[in-house]
Amino acid sequence: MREFAYERPTDAAGAIAAGAVPGAKFICGGTNLLDLMKLEIEHPDRLVDISRLPLREIEETDDGGLRIGAHVDNASLAIDQRVRSRYPLVSQAVVSGASAQLRNKASTGGNLLQRTRCMYFYDPSSPCNKRTPGAGCSAMGGFNRFQAILGASDACIATHPSDMAVALVALDAHVQLLGPNGAEREIALRDFYPPVNETPHIETVIQPGELITHVRLPSPPPGRHHYRKVRDRASYEFALVSVAAIVSLNGETIASARIAFGGVAHRPWRSTEAEEQLVGKPATVQTFQTAADAALTSAKGRGYNDFKIPLLKRTLITTLIGLTNGERQ
Repeated sequence: MREFAYERPTDAAGAIAAGAVPGAKFICGGTNLLDLMKLEIEHPDRLVDISRLPLREIEETDDGGLRIGAHVDNASLAIDQRVRSRYPLVSQAVVSGASAQLRNKASTGGNLLQRTRCMYFYDPSSPCNKRTPGAGCSAMGGFNRFQAILGASDACIATHPSDMAVALVALDAHVQLLGPNGAEREIALRDFYPPVNETPHIETVIQPGELITHVRLPSPPPGRHHYRKVRDRASYEFALVSVAAIVSLNGETIASARIAFGGVAHRPWRSTEAEEQLVGKPATVQTFQTAADAALTSAKGRGYNDFKIPLLKRTLITTLIGLTNGERQ
């Protein structure tokens, strides 16, 4: 076991000061970080326990949205009546994401920051650019069935594992950060994860010492919401592909659409290409097929994961059929 220091600050300023020290890591629920420490993938010199900070509330906002504290556990988020009634996409995604035990412990902020479940990232004996920049990507020529088909580069084809983040991207969620000297900033979740390029080890735009304090949801968009997850088994499994969709109709025409994908990219993937092919078009299977083709134009399989391209197309089409048929009933 590696030795590390442990601190439990009593306020945000103390937490940020402790977290800005090189080698420090914030910990709240710890459902991902502790596993990585046991496997010798993460080895922080200092753990800064932020679980006692007052960030466990879900608050109403003036624009009709919600402000979710970063330490709200996934279970509480999923069962909150305001979330279930106004943002059912979030509840559906969270419930599909993990076991009940993990949902009781995992935090909202931590869910966004969890690291990839790529088998090579979890194997210290395998070269991995996320773990050791410049080492190479073992998945490129290895068993890459679970890897990315969108937004990847030759340096890394790992996927982001969060279900909740996919729903939040579809809802135009924003992440609120608090930094040194009380500096605050807010970032759209779709911009929170930088491109892979040649630096896959840089996974978010968070700066040293910055702390996620809240996730802000704007007022809910019109239409029906659905999160569909395809996985190898029904219980506690990461997505092969997933679709978060929100669709509203005006008669037989699609008035608005939000589409996001999970399990296929280094971040929750918002598909503006699909949305553009849906809005203003008739709610028909042909329209849905056109949107699915547009969404996957840039997709690239690496051998074992080639199947994800047609699987994601079918999943999107099936989800859209279910949403529009339900709205017209």
